[in-house]
Amino acid sequence: MIPDSLAALEQRLAEDLLWLNQPPKDWMIPREGVLDVAVIGGGVMGLVTLAALRRLGVTHIRAFDKAPAGREGPWVTFARMETLRTRKEAAGPALGVPSLTFRAWYEAQFGREAWDRMVLAPREMWMDYLVWYRRVLDLPVTNDTRVTAVQPEGALVRLDLEGSEGAASVLARRVVLATGLDGLGAPALPAVARKVDARFVAHGADMIDMAALKGRRVAVVGAGASAMDNAAAALEAGAASCDIFVRRPDIPRVDKFTGIGSPGMTHGYLGLPDAVKWAYMVEGERAQIPPPRHSVQRVARNAGARFHLASPILDLVEEGEGVTVVTPKGRYPVDFVIFATGFSADLRERPEFAALEGRVLLWRDMHRPAPDMEHDGIGAMPYLGPAFEFLPKRPGDNVSHIHCFAYPAVPSHGKITSGVPAISDGAQRLAQGIARSLFVEDADPHLARFRAFATPELLGDEWTDADLEETTHV
Repeated sequence: MIPDSLAALEQRLAEDLLWLNQPPKDWMIPREGVLDVAVIGGGVMGLVTLAALRRLGVTHIRAFDKAPAGREGPWVTFARMETLRTRKEAAGPALGVPSLTFRAWYEAQFGREAWDRMVLAPREMWMDYLVWYRRVLDLPVTNDTRVTAVQPEGALVRLDLEGSEGAASVLARRVVLATGLDGLGAPALPAVARKVDARFVAHGADMIDMAALKGRRVAVVGAGASAMDNAAAALEAGAASCDIFVRRPDIPRVDKFTGIGSPGMTHGYLGLPDAVKWAYMVEGERAQIPPPRHSVQRVARNAGARFHLASPILDLVEEGEGVTVVTPKGRYPVDFVIFATGFSADLRERPEFAALEGRVLLWRDMHRPAPDMEHDGIGAMPYLGPAFEFLPKRPGDNVSHIHCFAYPAVPSHGKITSGVPAISDGAQRLAQGIARSLFVEDADPHLARFRAFATPELLGDEWTDADLEETTHV
């Protein structure tokens, strides 16, 4: 049952949308059997994409997600932080509608005093909010459906699907990849991780049975937020110890992008020259993003936590029923190693995107940095157009009907797809670009509609003959 206060919020939201004339009248040229936009991913990025498109009158849309309803994205699956890292006041996917914010949803149920006491949004509660967001906006998401192929076909894009009812295909005029941190690749494991049996290692984004680590010696590789979350989760599950190996001489301490975040950066970054964008990205990569203070404190309050700085992993060696982690500082016997080592941007890692391999421009194709500014990871990211669309390596190759609204868009568009604060700005940029391109693509039928429009404003009964002044010409 919906609490009275939440029901009141939903009524207010309905009125807000009514007063904003949302959604607007239908203006699209229908295509029989073809979606206007298909979205791959039903997490927060997919949901805000659907909502932003609908606000512009693009309504023949649908998202597809491999997860069951309510388990999309990382929040109640592999994420292991206690709270979101974003400040609780961030408007997130609300698209400028106050009654659609997390804060409005929270206060409607728990009150203003509870909001004031809360420091950061609990992770599971954020998922509850997203479930509500999807329901109140009636967003079309098909769950338990995996996209197995994305194939441009002329002016359309075909998606091959595998769901509970078997295989199927859909055609769409545009496709949005709302696929998160591993948007165009997969969890990245260094080569050393493959030197031992797979039962000894995992990536921080894997579904790890933390309860099975009770009483065991765990190693975590990395110094970012995910590393701290995994280390804390293992220790809280009863791990006997957790050694955290950091290759740098110190844990990163300054979050440069958050420190300079502003509407200017959000909206201005897109217009920067490529060399300046590259400089931002390289400087950010060299500084790295520090883990949140509260995440490090969560680890440190456990007696079994040990931090090892300036300790890159040189080798992993199987020994008995465990492995030995070898660093420049020594050898450390453990039972299990978690690599919190980020994600790749390599289409070869994603069979469903095989048809795009070698066809989309990458940053390394478009920018040649000075030798001291080279960075392979940034170079492997897609070089996107102003609406997050892929750009073709070969003229005429229609990959630009596919839009990458996921983490790999960061070098092209800035930090607008890598966290909660600016996702509404990103979704509106994306939706406006798609709506514009669909209108332009249908320029002829829209012009025909314009020419055929004949509904009169004046009906001829607005005046009588007596109202007409006779004029005498001399």
